[in-house]
Amino acid sequence: MKSIINRRKKLKKKFKNKERVFGAWTSLAHSGITEIFCQSGVDFVGIDIEHSTISQGEARRIISAAQAGGSLCLPRIASHNMEMVKRLLDSGADGIIVPMVSTAEEVRDIISWLKYPPKGNRSYGIARGQDYGFDFENYTSSWNDTSTLIVQIESVEGVENIEAITAFEEVDGIMIGPYDLSGSLGIPGQLNHPKVQDACIKALQMAHVAQKSCGTQLIEPNAENMKASFDHGYDFVILASDVFLLWKWSEAMKVFIKQLRGTQ
Repeated sequence: MKSIINRRKKLKKKFKNKERVFGAWTSLAHSGITEIFCQSGVDFVGIDIEHSTISQGEARRIISAAQAGGSLCLPRIASHNMEMVKRLLDSGADGIIVPMVSTAEEVRDIISWLKYPPKGNRSYGIARGQDYGFDFENYTSSWNDTSTLIVQIESVEGVENIEAITAFEEVDGIMIGPYDLSGSLGIPGQLNHPKVQDACIKALQMAHVAQKSCGTQLIEPNAENMKASFDHGYDFVILASDVFLLWKWSEAMKVFIKQLRGTQ
C-alpha cells in the first residue's frame, strides 16, 4: 500500500506542477487490456464507466491490474452518484474523473463524496481500498491529500462557469470534452467548428489562469499530435482507448482485405 500512496503523491504533484501526464483509457471489461496498457509507462488508466457496460466487479479487477502494473486508476463515473463514487473508491480507485460538470454546486457535491471529513463526507469502510483493514490508518490519513479529482467541461454552462469550477483546491485537473460540447452548442460532431474551438480555447485558458492542469484525448495518438497537444497548452493527454485502437485497426484491415480479395 505504501508504494501506491507514493504513486498517488507523485501524480498529484505532476498535476499541481502542470507536468506532462499520460493516460490510457479502457472501455472493455477485460483486465488484461489494462495490464498491456501499463507496459507503456502511462501515469494512469482511466475506466470509461460512463459509456460502457463495465460493472462494479469488473472495475475492481481493472483497478487492481493497473496498480499491480505500476500505474494508477481513475475511473470515469457514469453519473453524479454518491454510491458509485463510494464503491469505486473502496475498491481501491486512486481518484475519479467526473463527466458533465457545469456548476460549482456540482463540484461541492463531488468533493463531499470523494474526500473524508473534514474536507468531505466520505464514509469510512473496510474494503480493498483500505487493504481490508490492514492499512486503514495510512489510507485514511493520506487519502485527502493524495487522491485525484479530474472534472470534465462538456457544456456551454460548464465553460461559462469554469472560473467557479476551477476555484476549488480539490480539483486537480480539467478535461475538455469537445464532442458533448459541440452538442451543447447545437452543432453535434463538428469538432472543428469555430464555436467549438473557441469554447475549448476559453476553457483551456481559464484552467491555466486558475493554475489547473488541463487535458485532452487523442483518437489516434502519434509523436506529432502528442507534441502538438502539449504545444497547444494541454498538460495531460489520454492516449486513445482500447475501443479506438480496435476501431482503427478494423478500419485499416477492412481496406486491406477488400483489396486482397479483389473487391476494391
